[in-house]
Amino acid sequence: MKTLSFIAVCLLALSTATAQTLPEGTPAQTNVPEMKYPCVDNSSRATFKIKAPEAQNVQVDICGKKWQMTKDAEGVWSVTTDPLVVGFHYYFLIVDGVAVNDPASETFFGCGKMASGIEIPETPEVAAYYTYDKSVPHGQVRECHYYSTVEQKERRCFVYTPADYDVNTSKRYPVLYLQHGMGEDERGWSQQGKMANILDNQIAAGKCEPMIVVMDYGNCGYIHGTKPGESREEFGASFTPILLEDIIPYIDKTFRTLTDRDNRAMAGLSWGGHQTFQTTLANLDKFAYIGAFSGAIFLPPQADIREVYKGVFADADAFNKQVHALFLGMGSEERMGSKELSEKLTAAGIKNVYYESPGTHHEWLTWRRCLNEFLPLIFKPVK
Repeated sequence: MKTLSFIAVCLLALSTATAQTLPEGTPAQTNVPEMKYPCVDNSSRATFKIKAPEAQNVQVDICGKKWQMTKDAEGVWSVTTDPLVVGFHYYFLIVDGVAVNDPASETFFGCGKMASGIEIPETPEVAAYYTYDKSVPHGQVRECHYYSTVEQKERRCFVYTPADYDVNTSKRYPVLYLQHGMGEDERGWSQQGKMANILDNQIAAGKCEPMIVVMDYGNCGYIHGTKPGESREEFGASFTPILLEDIIPYIDKTFRTLTDRDNRAMAGLSWGGHQTFQTTLANLDKFAYIGAFSGAIFLPPQADIREVYKGVFADADAFNKQVHALFLGMGSEERMGSKELSEKLTAAGIKNVYYESPGTHHEWLTWRRCLNEFLPLIFKPVK
Protein backbone atom coordinates (compact mmCIF):
# COMPACT_ATOMS: atom_id res chain seq x y z
CA MET A 1 0.00 0.00 0.00
CA LYS A 2 1.43 3.32 -1.03
CA THR A 3 1.00 6.20 1.44
CA LEU A 4 0.73 9.74 0.12
CA SER A 5 3.54 11.93 1.47
CA PHE A 6 2.77 15.20 3.21
CA ILE A 7 4.48 17.18 0.42
CA ALA A 8 2.39 15.36 -2.18
CA VAL A 9 -0.75 16.19 -0.22
CA CYS A 10 0.23 19.87 -0.23
CA LEU A 11 0.88 19.93 -3.97
CA LEU A 12 -2.24 18.04 -4.92
CA ALA A 13 -4.45 20.17 -2.69
CA LEU A 14 -3.49 23.26 -4.65
CA SER A 15 -5.37 21.93 -7.65
CA THR A 16 -9.02 23.03 -7.59
CA ALA A 17 -9.97 21.00 -10.66
CA THR A 18 -12.84 18.64 -9.79
CA ALA A 19 -15.79 17.10 -11.54
CA GLN A 20 -17.98 17.49 -8.46
CA THR A 21 -20.66 20.11 -8.10
CA LEU A 22 -19.59 22.64 -5.47
CA PRO A 23 -21.99 22.72 -2.53
CA GLU A 24 -23.32 26.03 -1.37
CA GLY A 25 -21.20 27.77 1.20
CA THR A 26 -18.76 30.58 1.84
CA PRO A 27 -14.99 30.00 1.99
CA ALA A 28 -13.90 29.98 5.62
CA GLN A 29 -12.35 33.19 6.96
CA THR A 30 -9.32 31.11 7.92
CA ASN A 31 -8.53 29.84 4.40
CA VAL A 32 -5.35 30.75 2.57
CA PRO A 33 -5.89 33.09 -0.42
CA GLU A 34 -8.15 31.86 -3.25
CA MET A 35 -9.02 28.54 -1.61
CA LYS A 36 -12.74 27.72 -1.86
CA TYR A 37 -12.55 24.94 0.73
CA PRO A 38 -13.15 24.55 3.57
CA CYS A 39 -16.44 26.38 3.16
CA VAL A 40 -19.20 27.00 5.69
CA ASP A 41 -22.92 27.00 4.86
CA ASN A 42 -25.81 28.84 6.51
CA SER A 43 -26.35 25.92 8.90
CA SER A 44 -22.76 26.15 10.21
CA ARG A 45 -21.81 22.93 8.43
CA ALA A 46 -18.29 22.84 7.03
CA THR A 47 -17.32 21.13 3.78
CA PHE A 48 -13.72 19.99 3.36
CA LYS A 49 -12.02 18.85 0.15
CA ILE A 50 -8.55 17.62 -0.70
CA LYS A 51 -7.20 16.02 -3.86
CA ALA A 52 -5.22 12.95 -2.83
CA PRO A 53 -5.83 10.19 -5.42
CA GLU A 54 -3.26 7.78 -3.99
CA ALA A 55 -4.50 7.99 -0.39
CA GLN A 56 -6.43 5.03 0.96
CA ASN A 57 -8.26 6.73 3.82
CA VAL A 58 -8.80 10.40 4.71
CA GLN A 59 -10.64 11.93 7.66
CA VAL A 60 -11.15 15.38 9.13
CA ASP A 61 -10.43 15.62 12.85
CA ILE A 62 -12.00 18.67 14.51
CA CYS A 63 -11.13 18.89 18.19
CA GLY A 64 -11.09 15.08 18.49
CA LYS A 65 -14.27 14.35 16.54
CA LYS A 66 -13.59 12.66 13.20
CA TRP A 67 -15.56 12.75 9.95
CA GLN A 68 -14.86 10.12 7.28
CA MET A 69 -14.18 11.60 3.83
CA THR A 70 -15.13 9.89 0.56
CA LYS A 71 -13.17 9.88 -2.71
CA ASP A 72 -14.61 10.58 -6.16
CA ALA A 73 -13.39 9.40 -9.56
CA GLU A 74 -10.99 12.35 -9.78
CA GLY A 75 -9.28 11.43 -6.51
CA VAL A 76 -10.90 14.28 -4.56
CA TRP A 77 -11.84 13.46 -0.99
CA SER A 78 -14.70 15.43 0.57
CA VAL A 79 -17.06 15.53 3.52
CA THR A 80 -19.66 17.88 4.97
CA THR A 81 -19.82 17.91 8.75
CA ASP A 82 -22.77 18.19 11.07
CA PRO A 83 -23.51 21.76 12.20
CA LEU A 84 -20.52 23.01 14.18
CA VAL A 85 -20.50 25.29 17.20
CA VAL A 86 -19.76 28.90 16.27
CA GLY A 87 -16.27 30.18 16.92
CA PHE A 88 -12.73 29.04 16.21
CA HIS A 89 -11.76 25.36 15.96
CA TYR A 90 -8.41 23.63 15.44
CA TYR A 91 -8.50 20.73 13.00
CA PHE A 92 -6.29 18.22 11.14
CA LEU A 93 -6.59 15.99 8.12
CA ILE A 94 -5.85 12.34 8.85
CA VAL A 95 -4.28 10.91 5.67
CA ASP A 96 -3.68 7.15 5.90
CA GLY A 97 -3.33 7.46 9.65
CA VAL A 98 -1.04 10.50 9.66
CA ALA A 99 -2.33 13.83 11.01
CA VAL A 100 -1.36 16.69 8.67
CA ASN A 101 -2.38 20.31 8.28
CA ASP A 102 -4.80 21.28 5.55
CA PRO A 103 -2.78 23.17 2.89
CA ALA A 104 -5.91 25.23 2.17
CA SER A 105 -6.03 26.60 5.72
CA GLU A 106 -3.96 29.10 7.62
CA THR A 107 -2.11 27.45 10.50
CA PHE A 108 -2.25 28.43 14.15
CA PHE A 109 -0.19 27.30 17.11
CA GLY A 110 -2.46 25.19 19.32
CA CYS A 111 -2.64 21.67 20.76
CA GLY A 112 1.13 21.93 21.23
CA LYS A 113 1.76 22.11 17.47
CA MET A 114 0.92 24.04 14.33
CA ALA A 115 -2.67 23.22 13.41
CA SER A 116 -5.20 24.14 10.78
CA GLY A 117 -8.03 26.35 11.96
CA ILE A 118 -11.55 27.13 10.89
CA GLU A 119 -13.80 29.96 12.04
CA ILE A 120 -17.52 29.14 12.15
CA PRO A 121 -19.01 32.62 12.01
CA GLU A 122 -21.53 34.10 14.37
CA THR A 123 -24.02 36.63 13.05
CA PRO A 124 -22.41 39.99 12.23
CA GLU A 125 -24.33 41.64 15.05
CA VAL A 126 -23.13 39.16 17.68
CA ALA A 127 -19.57 39.11 16.36
CA ALA A 128 -19.29 42.90 16.07
CA TYR A 129 -17.21 43.30 19.23
CA TYR A 130 -14.31 41.24 17.80
CA THR A 131 -14.76 42.19 14.14
CA TYR A 132 -12.58 44.73 12.35
CA ASP A 133 -14.47 48.01 12.09
CA LYS A 134 -13.13 50.36 9.43
CA SER A 135 -14.85 53.33 11.07
CA VAL A 136 -12.81 53.27 14.29
CA PRO A 137 -9.13 54.09 14.94
CA HIS A 138 -6.87 51.06 15.10
CA GLY A 139 -3.92 50.26 17.30
CA GLN A 140 -0.92 48.13 16.42
CA VAL A 141 0.32 44.70 17.47
CA ARG A 142 4.12 44.85 17.50
CA GLU A 143 6.48 41.89 17.53
CA CYS A 144 9.25 42.52 20.06
CA HIS A 145 12.38 40.57 20.94
CA TYR A 146 14.31 40.92 24.18
CA TYR A 147 16.95 39.07 26.17
CA SER A 148 15.91 37.13 29.24
CA THR A 149 18.42 37.23 32.07
CA VAL A 150 16.50 34.41 33.76
CA GLU A 151 16.62 32.02 30.80
CA GLN A 152 19.83 33.44 29.32
CA LYS A 153 18.34 33.60 25.83
CA GLU A 154 16.27 35.66 23.41
CA ARG A 155 12.51 35.73 23.86
CA ARG A 156 9.61 37.17 21.89
CA CYS A 157 6.45 38.97 22.91
CA PHE A 158 3.65 40.74 21.07
CA VAL A 159 2.60 44.17 22.30
CA TYR A 160 -0.63 45.97 21.45
CA THR A 161 -0.47 49.75 21.53
CA PRO A 162 -3.69 51.80 21.21
CA ALA A 163 -4.46 53.99 18.22
CA ASP A 164 -3.29 57.23 19.84
CA TYR A 165 -0.01 55.82 21.16
CA ASP A 166 2.11 57.36 18.36
CA VAL A 167 -0.02 60.49 18.20
CA ASN A 168 -0.10 61.61 21.82
CA THR A 169 3.58 61.04 22.53
CA SER A 170 3.50 62.54 26.01
CA LYS A 171 0.86 60.14 27.34
CA ARG A 172 1.66 57.07 29.43
CA TYR A 173 -0.55 53.99 29.54
CA PRO A 174 -1.56 51.22 31.93
CA VAL A 175 -0.51 47.69 31.00
CA LEU A 176 -2.41 44.41 30.80
CA TYR A 177 -0.29 41.24 30.71
CA LEU A 178 -2.45 38.74 28.83
CA GLN A 179 -1.53 35.05 28.77
CA HIS A 180 -2.39 32.11 26.53
CA GLY A 181 -3.14 28.56 27.66
CA MET A 182 -1.51 25.15 27.55
CA GLY A 183 -0.34 24.12 24.10
CA GLU A 184 -0.54 27.66 22.71
CA ASP A 185 1.89 30.56 22.57
CA GLU A 186 2.26 34.32 22.42
CA ARG A 187 0.57 34.49 19.00
CA GLY A 188 -2.74 33.12 20.25
CA TRP A 189 -4.44 36.21 21.59
CA SER A 190 -3.72 38.38 18.56
CA GLN A 191 -4.59 35.65 16.03
CA GLN A 192 -7.19 33.25 17.43
CA GLY A 193 -8.34 35.66 20.13
CA LYS A 194 -8.80 38.75 17.93
CA MET A 195 -7.82 40.88 20.90
CA ALA A 196 -6.77 43.92 18.86
CA ASN A 197 -10.24 44.25 17.34
CA ILE A 198 -11.80 43.88 20.79
CA LEU A 199 -9.53 46.61 22.22
CA ASP A 200 -9.97 48.93 19.25
CA ASN A 201 -13.75 48.65 19.35
CA GLN A 202 -14.02 49.09 23.11
CA ILE A 203 -11.63 52.04 23.24
CA ALA A 204 -13.46 53.77 20.39
CA ALA A 205 -16.79 53.26 22.15
CA GLY A 206 -15.42 54.52 25.48
CA LYS A 207 -16.06 51.17 27.16
CA CYS A 208 -12.50 50.62 28.33
CA GLU A 209 -9.42 52.72 28.98
CA PRO A 210 -6.70 52.95 26.33
CA MET A 211 -3.99 50.51 27.42
CA ILE A 212 -0.93 48.58 26.34
CA VAL A 213 -1.42 44.80 26.18
CA VAL A 214 1.56 42.43 26.42
CA MET A 215 1.31 38.85 25.20
CA ASP A 216 4.32 36.70 26.00
CA TYR A 217 5.13 33.01 25.90
CA GLY A 218 4.04 31.37 29.13
CA ASN A 219 6.53 28.46 28.95
CA CYS A 220 3.55 26.10 28.59
CA GLY A 221 3.32 25.74 24.81
CA TYR A 222 3.46 21.95 24.97
CA ILE A 223 0.98 19.57 26.53
CA HIS A 224 1.70 18.68 30.15
CA GLY A 225 3.30 15.23 30.22
CA THR A 226 5.45 15.87 27.16
CA LYS A 227 8.49 16.64 29.30
CA PRO A 228 9.39 13.47 31.25
CA GLY A 229 9.13 13.78 35.01
CA GLU A 230 7.65 17.28 35.05
CA SER A 231 5.04 17.71 37.77
CA ARG A 232 1.89 19.76 37.39
CA GLU A 233 3.31 22.29 39.84
CA GLU A 234 6.45 22.67 37.71
CA PHE A 235 4.59 23.04 34.41
CA GLY A 236 4.85 26.67 33.28
CA ALA A 237 6.08 27.78 36.73
CA SER A 238 9.26 29.25 35.24
CA PHE A 239 7.20 32.02 33.66
CA THR A 240 6.61 34.00 36.86
CA PRO A 241 10.25 34.99 37.47
CA ILE A 242 10.65 35.79 33.77
CA LEU A 243 7.63 38.08 33.90
CA LEU A 244 8.78 39.85 37.04
CA GLU A 245 12.50 40.09 36.30
CA ASP A 246 12.61 40.40 32.51
CA ILE A 247 9.31 41.19 30.81
CA ILE A 248 7.92 43.95 33.01
CA PRO A 249 11.26 45.82 33.17
CA TYR A 250 11.62 45.48 29.38
CA ILE A 251 8.11 46.80 28.73
CA ASP A 252 8.50 49.68 31.18
CA LYS A 253 11.82 50.64 29.55
CA THR A 254 10.64 50.29 25.95
CA PHE A 255 7.11 51.70 26.08
CA ARG A 256 5.49 54.69 27.77
CA THR A 257 3.90 52.87 30.66
CA LEU A 258 2.43 53.81 34.00
CA THR A 259 4.56 51.72 36.31
CA ASP A 260 2.63 51.63 39.59
CA ARG A 261 0.52 48.64 40.65
CA ASP A 262 -2.75 50.52 40.13
CA ASN A 263 -1.94 50.61 36.44
CA ARG A 264 -0.91 46.99 35.99
CA ALA A 265 -3.22 44.02 35.34
CA MET A 266 -2.75 40.37 34.50
CA ALA A 267 -5.18 37.89 33.00
CA GLY A 268 -4.96 34.55 31.26
CA LEU A 269 -6.97 31.72 29.78
CA SER A 270 -6.90 28.14 31.03
CA TRP A 271 -3.30 27.49 32.16
CA GLY A 272 -2.65 31.19 31.71
CA GLY A 273 -5.36 31.74 34.32
CA HIS A 274 -3.49 29.38 36.63
CA GLN A 275 -0.29 31.36 36.03
CA THR A 276 -2.14 34.61 36.64
CA PHE A 277 -3.29 33.47 40.07
CA GLN A 278 0.14 32.03 40.93
CA THR A 279 1.85 35.28 39.93
CA THR A 280 -0.48 38.05 41.05
CA LEU A 281 -1.65 36.64 44.38
CA ALA A 282 1.96 36.31 45.49
CA ASN A 283 2.82 39.80 44.23
CA LEU A 284 -0.06 42.12 45.05
CA ASP A 285 2.43 44.94 45.39
CA LYS A 286 2.74 44.77 41.59
CA PHE A 287 -0.80 43.99 40.34
CA ALA A 288 -4.19 45.52 41.13
CA TYR A 289 -6.38 43.74 38.56
CA ILE A 290 -6.69 39.97 38.07
CA GLY A 291 -8.57 37.91 35.50
CA ALA A 292 -8.90 34.16 34.96
CA PHE A 293 -10.74 32.93 31.86
CA SER A 294 -11.54 29.22 32.29
CA GLY A 295 -8.68 29.34 34.75
CA ALA A 296 -7.03 26.06 35.72
CA ILE A 297 -7.08 26.94 39.41
CA PHE A 298 -7.20 23.39 40.88
CA LEU A 299 -8.41 24.01 44.42
CA PRO A 300 -9.57 20.88 46.26
CA PRO A 301 -13.34 20.94 46.99
CA GLN A 302 -12.70 20.85 50.73
CA ALA A 303 -10.13 23.66 50.66
CA ASP A 304 -10.68 26.59 53.01
CA ILE A 305 -10.58 29.64 50.73
CA ARG A 306 -9.00 31.66 53.53
CA GLU A 307 -5.97 29.37 53.63
CA VAL A 308 -5.12 28.90 49.93
CA TYR A 309 -2.42 30.97 48.21
CA LYS A 310 -0.68 31.50 51.54
CA GLY A 311 -3.74 33.09 53.10
CA VAL A 312 -4.13 35.98 50.66
CA PHE A 313 -7.93 35.80 51.00
CA ALA A 314 -7.94 35.58 54.81
CA ASP A 315 -8.42 39.32 55.30
CA ALA A 316 -11.22 40.26 52.91
CA ASP A 317 -11.09 43.97 53.66
CA ALA A 318 -7.37 44.17 53.00
CA PHE A 319 -7.66 42.16 49.79
CA ASN A 320 -10.56 44.25 48.51
CA LYS A 321 -8.58 47.43 49.08
CA GLN A 322 -5.62 46.11 47.13
CA VAL A 323 -7.35 44.33 44.23
CA HIS A 324 -9.65 46.66 42.34
CA ALA A 325 -11.11 43.95 40.08
CA LEU A 326 -11.03 40.16 40.37
CA PHE A 327 -12.71 38.50 37.39
CA LEU A 328 -13.61 34.84 36.88
CA GLY A 329 -15.19 33.60 33.66
CA MET A 330 -15.80 30.40 31.74
CA GLY A 331 -18.12 28.81 29.18
CA SER A 332 -21.45 27.41 30.29
CA GLU A 333 -20.57 24.02 28.74
CA GLU A 334 -17.25 23.52 30.53
CA ARG A 335 -16.43 22.55 34.08
CA MET A 336 -13.44 24.55 35.19
CA GLY A 337 -14.80 25.36 38.64
CA SER A 338 -14.88 29.11 38.12
CA LYS A 339 -18.44 29.50 39.36
CA GLU A 340 -17.79 27.50 42.53
CA LEU A 341 -14.63 29.49 43.19
CA SER A 342 -16.51 32.75 42.73
CA GLU A 343 -19.16 31.60 45.20
CA LYS A 344 -16.54 30.63 47.78
CA LEU A 345 -14.79 33.97 47.40
CA THR A 346 -18.06 35.85 47.76
CA ALA A 347 -18.93 33.87 50.89
CA ALA A 348 -15.53 34.87 52.32
CA GLY A 349 -16.22 38.54 51.60
CA ILE A 350 -13.90 38.76 48.58
CA LYS A 351 -15.34 41.02 45.89
CA ASN A 352 -15.26 39.38 42.45
CA VAL A 353 -17.10 39.36 39.15
CA TYR A 354 -18.25 36.07 37.62
CA TYR A 355 -19.15 35.77 33.96
CA GLU A 356 -20.52 32.73 32.12
CA SER A 357 -20.32 32.61 28.33
CA PRO A 358 -23.58 31.06 27.08
CA GLY A 359 -23.29 27.89 25.01
CA THR A 360 -19.50 27.73 24.74
CA HIS A 361 -16.89 25.21 25.83
CA HIS A 362 -13.14 25.45 26.55
CA GLU A 363 -12.51 27.45 23.39
CA TRP A 364 -11.48 30.80 21.95
CA LEU A 365 -15.00 32.15 21.67
CA THR A 366 -15.34 31.77 25.45
CA TRP A 367 -12.09 33.67 25.95
CA ARG A 368 -12.95 36.43 23.49
CA ARG A 369 -16.15 36.98 25.42
CA CYS A 370 -14.31 36.89 28.76
CA LEU A 371 -11.81 39.49 27.57
CA ASN A 372 -14.67 41.65 26.34
CA GLU A 373 -16.26 41.51 29.80
CA PHE A 374 -12.99 42.00 31.69
CA LEU A 375 -11.66 45.08 29.90
CA PRO A 376 -14.30 47.56 31.13
CA LEU A 377 -13.47 46.60 34.73
CA ILE A 378 -9.80 47.55 34.72
CA PHE A 379 -7.90 50.81 35.07
CA LYS A 380 -10.96 52.73 36.15
CA PRO A 381 -10.51 55.48 38.76
CA VAL A 382 -10.53 53.89 42.21
CA LYS A 383 -13.45 55.08 44.31
